[in-house]
Amino acid sequence: MAASDERIRDVIIIGAGPAGLSAGVYCARKMLDTLVVSQNVGGQATWSWEVENYLGYQLITGVELAERFREHLENFRVELREGRTVTSLSLSGEGFSVVTDRDGESRGRAVIVASGKVPRMLDVPGESEYRGRGVAYCSTCDAPLFRNRRVAVVGGGNSALDAALQLAAIAERVYVITVEAALGGDEIRRRQVLASPVVDVLSSAQVTSITGDRFVKGLTYSREGKEGALEVEGVFIEIGSVPSTSFLPPQVELNELGEVAVDSNNRTSVPGIFAAGDVTDVIEKQIIIAAGEGAKAALSAYAWLVESGSVRDR
Repeated sequence: MAASDERIRDVIIIGAGPAGLSAGVYCARKMLDTLVVSQNVGGQATWSWEVENYLGYQLITGVELAERFREHLENFRVELREGRTVTSLSLSGEGFSVVTDRDGESRGRAVIVASGKVPRMLDVPGESEYRGRGVAYCSTCDAPLFRNRRVAVVGGGNSALDAALQLAAIAERVYVITVEAALGGDEIRRRQVLASPVVDVLSSAQVTSITGDRFVKGLTYSREGKEGALEVEGVFIEIGSVPSTSFLPPQVELNELGEVAVDSNNRTSVPGIFAAGDVTDVIEKQIIIAAGEGAKAALSAYAWLVESGSVRDR
């Protein structure tokens, strides 16, 4: 592990999705000494195959939009550390301590939590064993690996429909497996999936195991009291996500869904800790909303630092 960082920054931002990157830009514009730490750049935005509702772009992929965000941030003096997983956030003296799996301690006077969400696990035999060897959670990232192969998508909401449509363009056969009696999600996507000649929908079905040798070779499922099996080489699990909050101190209040509770100014229950984006209890989870919330969090953090005398008004 690297040695602890002696410098005390004005703000440490945890996460580099739309909320974290937007917060970084606004912190930089206020001339705050800012560090952004994240596993990747773009967050869940990179999972979206096509984004049609971000202002200024009639159509753009999630990966391309994330790159635009990165380019914007790189115009400012903000340190970005990628490939890091935050393992703890704690109160330290008059500020906060952030520790990652690759670095020592970094300290900040304020923290913005923009860590987003992580994929929900299916929790069936074979899932962990074949993760990265046929089991995937991001169709935008991994769909090209399954060209001309038979694959399954587990889930029935918009993320599952989006994955099915991406895969239908390149795969030999796509099985959509949902525990619900019918597909959910947006009507337009649902119609496209149902109209595809390479997509089969198995409703009221539950995956019971994922099988293979070195790589995925199939799965088993239960449907209306009967057991079934499919020969597939890829299983895309699209059953939602959970807030990434395992590193937070117990003083930070969460709601019943495990989301960080924030007020209208993105303040958490701990003074000096702010939060934005999908990790929070803000009602809608959209890229454009996350970006706006990140800007708000940065402005609130700046105001708090001025009020506390940590920085001068600029």
